[in-house]
Amino acid sequence: MGTIGANLTATYTADTLKTSGAGWGVGDHFEDGNGKIYKFVLFNNGVGNVAAVVGNVAYYYAVSGASAGQTTEVTMDVTDSGGIGAGVFQSIPADGEYCWLQIKGVATLTTALTAGADGNALTAIGTTDGTLDVSAAVTDAVVAFAIDASAKIIFCDFPW
Repeated sequence: MGTIGANLTATYTADTLKTSGAGWGVGDHFEDGNGKIYKFVLFNNGVGNVAAVVGNVAYYYAVSGASAGQTTEVTMDVTDSGGIGAGVFQSIPADGEYCWLQIKGVATLTTALTAGADGNALTAIGTTDGTLDVSAAVTDAVVAFAIDASAKIIFCDFPW
């Protein structure tokens, strides 16, 4: 982690934060001191050309459902994800830009959950672009929990 605050709503055309003195590079994390953790990632709009939306969910990019350990490139196109949620967008990166995702702590989504009630475990499996759905199987990758499903408030617990 760096020694100065991160500009969570900025986007970057290159992975230059580490070389510019901010101390972060792609894949690095920032904790804000309020129980929220963020990850610096590369955005890919995917085969479906799905644009990012602030407050929507990103998924780890995995063409044909195979990520090969990919943990720093994300998309909002759920069909290119392999079913693993990555975090909540803090900005609107263009295709090929870098940005911060919230990966831990309480967050309010822009788009409603596909389904669910307060307390439900949430996954990217069975959802639509940019949101989460209720986990229906023990094999689902649970990435968050609904705090107030009707208000779109979740507790993020996305994998690092």
